[in-house]
Amino acid sequence: MGDRLATVLFADVSGSTTLYETVGDATALEAVSACLDAARRATEACGGRIIKTIGDEVMGLFPGPDAAANAAADMQGRIDALPLVDGHKLGVRIGFHHGPVLQRDDDVFGDTVNLAARLVAQAKKGEIILSSETAAQLGPIFRAMVRELHAITVRGKAEDVGLAELVWKRDADATVYAGGRAKTRAPKGSLRLKYRDRELMRRRESDAITVGRDPASGLFIDDEMASRQHCTIERRQDLFVLKDHSTNGTYVTLEGDAELLVRRSEVTLRKHGWIAFGQPRAPGVEVVEFFCDE
Repeated sequence: MGDRLATVLFADVSGSTTLYETVGDATALEAVSACLDAARRATEACGGRIIKTIGDEVMGLFPGPDAAANAAADMQGRIDALPLVDGHKLGVRIGFHHGPVLQRDDDVFGDTVNLAARLVAQAKKGEIILSSETAAQLGPIFRAMVRELHAITVRGKAEDVGLAELVWKRDADATVYAGGRAKTRAPKGSLRLKYRDRELMRRRESDAITVGRDPASGLFIDDEMASRQHCTIERRQDLFVLKDHSTNGTYVTLEGDAELLVRRSEVTLRKHGWIAFGQPRAPGVEVVEFFCDE
């Protein structure tokens, strides 16, 4: 039993009810099993594991959002390539979210699991839906495949949850996989964050950090004006980009410029400055100081 960060993915076979009604139980079960097996193989190939199968749905666990995104695209491709069954085409709906999970024996529990289940319910056949918060933590390859959607209200959460779609097809005939990624030059520079007596450094291209009042955040802000998942800072090529997810906005000051209110949008951090949460920077306000080594 333990509490850790992980990415929870649900994949639900779509179209099976009609299939059972039209071709019979045995044929339909064989077709659905082929879909679930494809989901299992994609999960294992991308460094994840299947936690359980519930009817026509599988639940997988991954170390991070990129592994889940890779598996989700692979699942869609594998299942899309399966043959028609008596003229019927099965598909899969996928949803995933990254956050803290409670692991007990071979199962996982908690808010991250519940939210991932809500996300798969938002997906249509052939779609991959993830939270905007998780999308912001993807590396550049998968980030380029993301399309931001609307926000939904989730019971038990004070703030709406932003949705995003991972577009795994560029067009009807071209499937996008991480396996086809081009070699890119190593990015330059680093980001240093200072908050109270804590200091964080980010250098790697895949590094992203969540900032907020949630103790599970990469940088925990002890301030009631901050949202639980207040903002994310991610690397895009040689730049560090702050994306706001909060209720009251993020106040960013680039040294030498006027303070900027960022609300449900993003700003590029440059050289040196300060970040305040839900209120302007002032004496007594919790502030993160940042340094970008370009």
